[in-house]
Amino acid sequence: MSYAPMTHSLSLSVVLPAYNEAENIGRVIANAVDYLSDRQIPYEIIVVNDGSTDATKAIVNQLCSQNARIRLINHPRNLGYGSALRSGFDQAVNEYIFLTDGDGQFAISDLDRFMPYIDNSQTSQIVIGYRAKRADVFVRSLNAWLYHLFIQWVLGLKVKDIDCAFKLFPRNIYQAVKPIKSDGALFSAEFLVKLQQLQNIAPIIELPVQHFPRKFGVATGANIKVILKMFWECWQLKQSCRDSAQIQLKPDQLSGINQMR
Repeated sequence: MSYAPMTHSLSLSVVLPAYNEAENIGRVIANAVDYLSDRQIPYEIIVVNDGSTDATKAIVNQLCSQNARIRLINHPRNLGYGSALRSGFDQAVNEYIFLTDGDGQFAISDLDRFMPYIDNSQTSQIVIGYRAKRADVFVRSLNAWLYHLFIQWVLGLKVKDIDCAFKLFPRNIYQAVKPIKSDGALFSAEFLVKLQQLQNIAPIIELPVQHFPRKFGVATGANIKVILKMFWECWQLKQSCRDSAQIQLKPDQLSGINQMR
């Protein structure tokens, strides 16, 4: 679907979590600025530097000095992927939040497929991507597949790609499901589970997005500490859901997922 440049009444807060992405973050930000400017979408770009030990912070600071709509949130030490997302989402001020990663594995131009659902709707829309063809190495793809099965089994969460870092949703809906407590890899799953407990929201729309091989840097999702922390946080979320009875976890009770190919 082609999306012609036009003026949009909605505004976007683009959140980019980054950990040691010095070789990627400048290109990702430049692509985002070009895309949003060409389509005349009011925007801010929030880069959350999660304790990087390379030049990520310095690069983003330089870009901030050149463009007032680019903001840096700096974590003095690495707090985890979930903490980075929470920092960015909490500081967002625009109508919609758009999440993508700072590693350059997604093309922001795929938002062209998302925007018509936002522009042409009278209600707030949640549109999330799934990787049409995952471009990660075999071991990382295998870990992701096993994780997906585990989350489906434990939490009953039925979406095509839980952790796809290409999500567009209204800021007020994020505010409604706070707090998201996970500091690590479980953040996206916890967010989606809590979305499904909300009443009177439009169905979640799922759309395919491109996924590209990582050109520079090293992915950290397969780190054993990250995986163990995910299991711990998943157990805590399961217990919290059971104790409070606020989130129904039975798969046959979950609804409101539109899968669009």
